[in-house]
Amino acid sequence: MLSIFFGEMQDAIYNPARYFKNSYTDDWIMDHLCKEMIRDVDKSEVIGPRVIDSPVLGGISPRELSGGVKTLIDIYKEPDKIFNASACGDNCAKWLLVIGKMMDVTINLRHIMDFGREQFEIRIVNTNQMVHSMDEMIPIAGMIVR
Repeated sequence: MLSIFFGEMQDAIYNPARYFKNSYTDDWIMDHLCKEMIRDVDKSEVIGPRVIDSPVLGGISPRELSGGVKTLIDIYKEPDKIFNASACGDNCAKWLLVIGKMMDVTINLRHIMDFGREQFEIRIVNTNQMVHSMDEMIPIAGMIVR
């Protein structure tokens, strides 16, 4: 399940891109879900563990992926840690939901992310409430995020 703590969180990893740079391994990049997230968010293809074909930059290393993809991979590969997912754009929201269906993860958000119009299941840690739509989430998150 995906759980979200809104607002400042002392234990959250504030800079997920730096964490990724210092922690990722080749097998993270070669993981099927990671390849799908890279393809969808960055529109890039994983050629090998150290080469990714970007339509904008050409051949890049995993260190040159977007901050959003790096954060998604951190969350997926290190589910016991809490990452600042405000490093992600709304184009990452569906992947946070996918990861949350696969395993229990908690993320930190310092803004209200758009999870779309479809139903979902997210636990708001601050209030211990379950929400199933943006209509349910926005009033709760709006009271916390300023």
